Amino acid sequence: MMSNKRIQELELVMEFEKVEKCFKEVSSWIENVGRERLKKTVILDDSLEMLLQAQRQFKEFDLVASEYCKRGQEALKRMNQWKEFSFVDVHSYRVKLQAYKDQLEEFCTQLDETRHRVGETVRLYEFFDKVRQGICCTQEGVKS
Repeated sequence: MMSNKRIQELELVMEFEKVEKCFKEVSSWIENVGRERLKKTVILDDSLEMLLQAQRQFKEFDLVASEYCKRGQEALKRMNQWKEFSFVDVHSYRVKLQAYKDQLEEFCTQLDETRHRVGETVRLYEFFDKVRQGICCTQEGVKS
């Protein structure tokens, strides 16, 4: 029975090494590309035209970022079986796994929040633009 457990543990370690390669790629992209792009999106211009341009650029980034989030989440699902093992030998792998999970969750949450903020800001500016146009039209009608 112990031999079977040890074989399973070794299989998990080999699986972790495969999955870790994916985690490292996702983690590297988040740190070197993703976070920088999110920081740039924090500052939104104050004209509707510039906001719409920023929204288009963000949507392109969002597609790529969402794909990295998805890849990371799929890799985490593959490693859910680690919860069954309590051997000390796998503890260091669990720590790494938790660090990847925390980083991925934080980034995906920030991505969702930024997506929502950009969308709401554009909607607000579109509303104000319509109000401004309505006021201008009303003022022109009064002058006539």
